[in-house]
Amino acid sequence: MNEKHIQQVLEIEKQAQEIQDAAMKEAQQSPLAAEQEAQALIEQAKAEAQEEARKIIAQAQTQTEAKEVLEEVERKSSEMEGLANTNLDKAVAYVLERVIGRA
Repeated sequence: MNEKHIQQVLEIEKQAQEIQDAAMKEAQQSPLAAEQEAQALIEQAKAEAQEEARKIIAQAQTQTEAKEVLEEVERKSSEMEGLANTNLDKAVAYVLERVIGRA
């Protein structure tokens, strides 16, 4: 009976050692897995940030281009208004000459 008890104790110690070994192995793998997961999250965050930055830059470029186009249109509009005023003065003078000349 002593031998049976000794055998049971040895078996329990063996199981305990196996459980401890499995726990140690899991404990060693957990930091590695956590680090890998953290690295994956970092990479994902970087990719998302880069995409957002691209969108912001594209929007800013579009706004800048729109502003430049608007400024060009306003400049041309001013030029055309100036030419129209000049031509209007000439047209009025021409009409007055014609009216006065006929009168």
